[in-house]
Amino acid sequence: MDFVDLKTQYAALRGSIDARIRRVLEHGQYIMGPEVAELEETLAARTGAAHCVTAASGTEALLIALLALEVKPGDEVITTAFSFAAAAEMIALVGARPVFVDVDEDTANIAAARIEDAITPRTRAIIPVGLYGQPADMDEINAIAARRGLPVIEDAAQSFGATYGGRQSCNLSAVGCTSFYPAKPLGCYGDGGALFTSDAALARAMREIRVHGQDRRYRHARVGVGGRMDTLQCAVVLAKLERFDWELKRRAEAGARYDSLLASTSIVPMQVKGDRTSVYAQYTVRVAQRAAFERHMKERGIPTAVHYPLPLHQQPAFAACAGQSLPVAERLAREVVSLPMHADLDEATQQRVAGAVRAFTPVAAGTIE
Repeated sequence: MDFVDLKTQYAALRGSIDARIRRVLEHGQYIMGPEVAELEETLAARTGAAHCVTAASGTEALLIALLALEVKPGDEVITTAFSFAAAAEMIALVGARPVFVDVDEDTANIAAARIEDAITPRTRAIIPVGLYGQPADMDEINAIAARRGLPVIEDAAQSFGATYGGRQSCNLSAVGCTSFYPAKPLGCYGDGGALFTSDAALARAMREIRVHGQDRRYRHARVGVGGRMDTLQCAVVLAKLERFDWELKRRAEAGARYDSLLASTSIVPMQVKGDRTSVYAQYTVRVAQRAAFERHMKERGIPTAVHYPLPLHQQPAFAACAGQSLPVAERLAREVVSLPMHADLDEATQQRVAGAVRAFTPVAAGTIE
């Protein structure tokens, strides 16, 4: 059983993917070829953002956003304590200090109510992450940011394609960033990412930063990076967009089916709030005795994954935050585990996964796992 099944997806899209790749091989414009502009126009139209700027990865997109907003050493940027490290890494890489905020227990997204207490005179931006496929509480976060004159960068690496109040993820704040890492709901065959904004000045800065700060060939108007998305990867994403809406529907159906199949168990899934949708980048549940549960599932041939086993404020890379207490993030890090999830997941496979979950018997209290 595959945790994420990219082989079946390729088989369904083989003709389109191969044709798109062949076209790039024939025209030979491997850097900034026509597929780059085509993808940017397509994604901007899909999200409703005025501008889309593709980037070498989702992480690079976050870096470009921070540079475009002129976040500098000595600044602070607020972000979630429970996520992949990319946002916090990029904050640190530009010399700023990541300020970690605890998360909502039901969704694992940043707790909007805790953000304002973390703001100081040095705060320069807020980066919420749409964990597991659904956006954070963006209206509340944007309202706080507006009161304090701060930009919000939505890290939508896991939530591209989701909606919030009828609006598309990546078009919910000043800047949206996403990733096309292969395992994402919309992925390429390597690294890739994109930024979204409706601010023309920010879009221009992002485009220049992406090409070493050039505003024209060999004239460097600002310090930038080599952050371009390869033409071949743009071609792959364009082909995958052909069935993306179908895949989102299938993911939503699979998420609802898991909810139903696991309803009578002690396993607690992450909740999707009623005013938004999830693309189920992962289907994640909480298990009090995770190690025993992982062994149980492995013995039955069912893959699982942990997203994520250590909150960011406890990571060695962010030792300056050592001693900070963020109890919800710490508890989730001990309990979360993700089950197989992808658009080609069929009902029989889900029945098998759910049957194994239902067969799990927690270790008796006082017993060493």
